[in-house]
Parts: sequence; C-alpha cells; structure tokens
Amino acid sequence: MRLPDDPYERLALPLAVSGLRAAGPLRRAGRRLGIETVRDLLFHLPRRYDDLREMLQLGSLHYVPDGTVVSARVRVTAVRVQQTWRRKVQVTTAYLEDDTGAAEATWFGRRFVERRLHEGDEIVVSGKLKRRGFTLVLEGPDFQPAAAVSLLHAGRIVPVYRLTAGVTAARLRAAMREALDRDGCAYPEYLPGRLRREVSAPTIAEALEAVHYPPDFDARDAALRRLAYDELLALQLGMVERRRARGRDRALPIEVDDGRDAAIRAALEASLGRKLGREAALTVDQDRTIGEVRADLGRATPMLRLVQGDVGSGKTAVAAWALAAAALAGRQAALLAPTDLLARQHLATVAALLDDLGIPVTLLTGSLDAKGRRSALEAIGSGQAPVVVGTHALLQEGVAFADLALAVVDEQHRFGVEQRGALEAKAGSGRQPHVLLMTATPIPRTLGQVLYADLDVSTLRAAPAGRVPVRTGIRRPAELEGTWHKVREEAAAGHRTFVVVPRIGPAAADAAGAAEDEGWQGDDELPDEDLETAWAAAAEAEFERLTGELAPLRVGLVHGRLKPVDRDREMARFRDGELDVLVGTTVVEVGVDVPAATMMVVEGAERFGLAQLHQLRGRVGRGTVESFCVLVSEAAEGTTEHERLKAVASTSDGFALAERDFELRREGDVLGLAQSGLPRLRVATLADPGHRELAALARVHAEALLDADGRLPAGLADLARELEGGWLARVFAGDPASAA
Repeated sequence: MRLPDDPYERLALPLAVSGLRAAGPLRRAGRRLGIETVRDLLFHLPRRYDDLREMLQLGSLHYVPDGTVVSARVRVTAVRVQQTWRRKVQVTTAYLEDDTGAAEATWFGRRFVERRLHEGDEIVVSGKLKRRGFTLVLEGPDFQPAAAVSLLHAGRIVPVYRLTAGVTAARLRAAMREALDRDGCAYPEYLPGRLRREVSAPTIAEALEAVHYPPDFDARDAALRRLAYDELLALQLGMVERRRARGRDRALPIEVDDGRDAAIRAALEASLGRKLGREAALTVDQDRTIGEVRADLGRATPMLRLVQGDVGSGKTAVAAWALAAAALAGRQAALLAPTDLLARQHLATVAALLDDLGIPVTLLTGSLDAKGRRSALEAIGSGQAPVVVGTHALLQEGVAFADLALAVVDEQHRFGVEQRGALEAKAGSGRQPHVLLMTATPIPRTLGQVLYADLDVSTLRAAPAGRVPVRTGIRRPAELEGTWHKVREEAAAGHRTFVVVPRIGPAAADAAGAAEDEGWQGDDELPDEDLETAWAAAAEAEFERLTGELAPLRVGLVHGRLKPVDRDREMARFRDGELDVLVGTTVVEVGVDVPAATMMVVEGAERFGLAQLHQLRGRVGRGTVESFCVLVSEAAEGTTEHERLKAVASTSDGFALAERDFELRREGDVLGLAQSGLPRLRVATLADPGHRELAALARVHAEALLDADGRLPAGLADLARELEGGWLARVFAGDPASAA
C-alpha cells in the first residue's frame, strides 16, 4: 500500500501496514507492550542505558567484577548446541577469542543464535560477565557483525527496553532505528517556539533520536527533560481546561440553614455514639470539613472537593452529612463504591447514620436479582430513593435519576474521568451535580500543590475514634515460625489474619510463562498483564503452602485475576468468620470492615510503597482488640528499603508516611502511581526537584495558552492535535482526581 504523505498520519499507522521491515515480529507480541502503531514504537522509551562505548579486550576481563555489562570485538572459533538435563532447554555456546584471551557466550532457549553465528565470524558482543571457574562467560549477550555500519548493541550508549515474549532486544532496537530514520526524524514539532526556547528544549524529532540513541548522556538528559516538560504541560493544560469548563457549568445550590445543619450533625453523633457505646462527637476536622462542604453546596458552581484521611478518620460521616443535606432539600444523592461488597458495607453504615433523620437508602449493584433491580430503578427514577448507594451499576444507561444533585465517589482513584463523567451526566437538564471525592491515601504536600491545584481539598487528620494502635514489627522470612504460631493463637481466640504476598517483579517471569520464548531476557520487565498473572500465581502458591502450614485453620484466597463476584464472595466469607486466614495480593487494600481481623502479614514488604503498607495495615485494628502488622523483608540494615520499613513501624501517621515515602522513593518509581492518582507519566516524576520546577513552569504556560473557555487558540493546531491523538493524549485526558 502507498504510505500517507502526511508524517502525522504515518505515525498513526498500525505496525502491520506501516511498511517498516523490522516491525514484523512486533505485530503480535508488541501489543503486550502497548506497541500497536508507529508512534507507540517511537515512544516505547528505554528503561535504562548501558554505557558500552569502551571496547574491552578479553584478557582485561579477568579484572572486571562479575555482573558488569561489557563489550568486546571478538572472533567466533566454534558454536555448539546442547540440551540441559533438568528442563530440556537448548543451550547455545559460542567460543570467542581475540589477541589477548578467550571467553564463552551462552544463550538459553535462543534457537536463532546457531543460525546466525558461524566459525570465523568477526562480531561485536555485549553482555553480563560471569565466571565459571577460570572461564569467562558472557550470559545471553547481544551481538552483531563487527563490520556493521551502525552499531546498535555495543560500542555506544545502548538503550535497554522493556521486553515481552516474542520480542528480543536486538529486534526491538532494529525496529526502533528504522522507525527513527523514517518517521522519528520527521515528527511534526507541536510545541510553540517561544515555549521551547524558554525551557531550552530540543525539537521533538531531536529528542526522540537522543532518547533512544544518545551520542552522550548530556544529550540524553536534555531529551528526557523535553519529554518530561511536554508531559507536565499536557497534564496542566488538561487541569486548567477542566477547571475553566467547570466554571461555566451550573448546579442548583443546596442551601442548608443552621437548624437543618444542627439536626444532621446531632443525628450523626447519636449514631456514632450507639456504635461506640458511649457519647460521641464529631472531630474538629470533621466539623471544619462539613462547614466547607456546606459552603460549596450553597453555590451555583458545582462543588468538586476531595476529602482525604486515614482509614477510620471519619470520611463516611462527612459524606453522610452531604447525602442528608441533599435528601432533606428534596433532591437525590448517590454514593459510588468500587466493589459490590464495599457498596453493601456503605449501605449499612450510611443507613445507620441517616436512620434518625428518616432518610431511606437504596442499593443498586450488579448482584441484585431482577426483582430487586427493578424496584431500585423505579425508586430512583421516581425520586422515591433520596439516597442511592451502588457500584458501576449506577453508571449504566438504564439508570435514570429524577433529580441527582450530589455524587459522592469513594476510593476515587478506582474510577476514571469517564466513569465519573457518566455519573455526573445523570443530573440531566444541562446541570452538573455537586461532586465529593473521598480517598484514604494521604497525598504528599508537594504532590498535592502541583497535582490537585484544581480541586478543593479537605483533610481529616484526627486519629480514628476508638481505634487501637496496631503494633508493627519487621521480620525476616527465616523468623516467621513465631508469627505463624501467633496466627494460630489469634484464630483460636476468634480473630482473623490477612497475608499479602510480595509484589511480583522481573524475577517472576517463569510464573508468567514468559521464559519459554527466546525473546524474553531475565533482567527485563514484564508487561502489566503478565505481572498481574504472575502475582496471582504467587498468591495461589502461597495459599497452597499456608493451607498445609496452618492446618487445620481455614485459609482463603483473593487476587486480581478472580472475577469480582468470586473475590467479593471470598472477602465476605472472611468477614463472616468462615475463614481464619485470607491470602491475597493488594486487592485486600480496599475491602470490607472486618473488626475481627487482628493480624496483617505482608511478605516482601520492601516491594511496596509506604502509603500502600499503611493502607494494608489499616485493614486490621478496627475493633477493640490489640492488633499486629508483620512486615516480612530480607532488606539489609541501612538500605533505603529497610529505612522505609522502619518508618512504617515507627509511626501510624499516614500523612507523615506519605511525606517520608515521597522523600525516599527512588527515581523511576514515579510516585507509586497506584496510589498517587497521576495519569501514567512515562518520563516526568515529581520526586525530581527539577521536574517540580518544570511542573510549575508548565502551569504558568498552560494558564497563558488557554482562553477564558479553556480552549487553545487556532494558531496552536499542532499542539491541539498532539494532545487529542498523539503521545500526550492520555496525560491530557487523564483526570488528576483519578488513577491511571
């Protein structure tokens, strides 16, 4: 087929019809890496770089430490193939020499090597150095003819990419080189010249070349800075656009006079008192936040407020106040929860809080039978359901509210902008509902200043009323005998235990089945889908082990690969006492209230962020019984990983931990995106002070670029096109109030 003349149209071509010779092997396997178009390929950025500019002689490798990635120009003296006895995997060995010495190169499962290497070949080889006795061995090295015009795999700064089964590093680099030569060099510049000059940035075409094949590290850093700025500008443009668009929207005010405010507060305190068995009062933070929500609801501009606070700090009571305010004004309100089980928990909690006010609460989830669903839909559509609690079922087309005035979104990071928009659209008649977001993940102050600049944020810092502090300790895997003994003791007392398995990393490739293909390399990352599969497999293996280890205790299992209905059923069994121990991944982080849960065991704790460890710990200690959290880790004393765990063990202040996490998090962790709510950035990271400065500058530029209605002027059509359909589209459309 004839390729489009427009470079922008060529970037959008699927690899299958792109005309790129090297793209053939990527057509199927590339989808697992998110590579489907030419643009996707160009923005599949290296995860690290190996400096292989220095060619070493084989004789000098005797003085190089094991594990070092080295390059050498060598002759092939022989190639042999054999199979391992244990797994029947083919091993190809090439015997290498130069004028100073000899070495071997070995490849496991790489069947193509024997076809490409022959005795007498002069090649450039690069790989990790190992010693087998007195023999020097390069494990799974890259290689190419020494006479090649352009060295891609050695003799330069070499990009190292995330791979998957069916895609070798050599194939990916070759495809990238071809795409850069044909399309990357012609990538249309979309950044206004004055902005590019102000940040001293190269053109986008120059940045793409330097980020993949940098002549030196200064050029690479300049390219990465340009890409980071572009991401941050797209993020800020999206936020400013939404803020200005929201300023044009209108909502019907919900005015709450002093008498009604006092009545709602009294009802909430009475309900809390019954739960605690003593007189209760709203905390200072709750009192202040309710006042802020009351003021927001009284305005014609739709409220968009985020309430953040630790688990148990009273967010639900604040939400209940808002739900009651809407209902007593004759309007409707809805609370959206991420799971069926959590929605049912909210139903019970909110119904108890609103009971004294005589406000009924209606449930709508996908698990309702036909009769229950029909009844709920009729009540919602007629306005007879003033408060509705539900899951994604609330977003379906068949759900029509008579007068939706308020939408409350719990665990807001579990919902995207489109899902929230679908709920907001239920208000109808061209109006917008007021929106209250809730999160139990404290936001680092520095991150909040940049990311949540367009939201009104309320913070609940007060310690949860009646909560018993959770004793937290760090244990090594070899020291767990006492921990399992404690689990049995707790079970005998009618208490329950969570066990969270380690987050899976590159070492878990075998569990994901990726090692069977010649394309996978052991030190490369797996795509998210494969990692999720590997993590589920690890949870299943630990479930089998603990079922025997803790017999006759009843052990259950939850992970992300289970169907939501099956996962909820297992969580309900744990809550209701049918299980003593629940093994799982971090899907237990957001779950039902289990007052009888007194132990949380987190295996491989160093693999989790501090905020996530704090959230996991918050699953226990919800009753009146002393509770425990055991952080299992092999991290050595003095390492960053061990310091992070010590921080968790030393404080129960989620906000202090969020700040500490922000300080300790390494470059490349990108703020623990599952927690932060950031659209998934590829380059920018606010953990870098330089990038925080870029974010502030991008904010100034975004404010200046957009008109009063939040639109780009006609003269910036190239930027608009990139934001809408280019590599920046997912950041621009990303919602700073929802996770990636």
